Amino acid sequence: MKGKTVKSEIIQSGNPILRAKARPILEKEFGTKELQHVLNAMNTALERESDGVAIAAPQIGISQRIFIVSRKAFTIDGNMEHENVSTKEKIPKKNLVCINPEIVKLSRKKLKVPEGCLSVRWLFGNTIRNEKATIRARDENGKLFTYGGSGLIAQIFQHEYDHLEGTLFIDHATNIEELTPEEIAAIQTKSADAR
Repeated sequence: MKGKTVKSEIIQSGNPILRAKARPILEKEFGTKELQHVLNAMNTALERESDGVAIAAPQIGISQRIFIVSRKAFTIDGNMEHENVSTKEKIPKKNLVCINPEIVKLSRKKLKVPEGCLSVRWLFGNTIRNEKATIRARDENGKLFTYGGSGLIAQIFQHEYDHLEGTLFIDHATNIEELTPEEIAAIQTKSADAR
């Protein structure tokens, strides 16, 4: 990573990095400029996509165990539990950085949910996800935290964790369809307006 420029372009299905198991971040890497460059590139890539709610490091070509959940995902689905904050602080003030995340708890109840991916552009399908999921991860400073979420947040945790294991949603989705050119143009226009 040293000396390399980190790009914020989202890579697409077919790139072997998306199929590799990502490596963990080591203790000595927390607080380094290299890690901050990766996080900045991930945030830049995510903010550029109006329909994006999360991104994993492999999606920008970095095989590391990091994902970021957009702050806007929590406003779409405010249904979560955080062990370290009070109720009124549940919506994060910035994107949620999850380094070396582990899924520590999943509900028995599963739901069929629509899903897409910034690295499998413009395909959408139905996936089976656990209704609730709890992760344990470290933030950008190395501090350990636990987050529990349901609905969209639980789905995001599972989808992004899959990326770190080299799995794409299309591996288990059903009823996969491609958006129409008109639908794609509408999303791209919204993304361009957001820049």
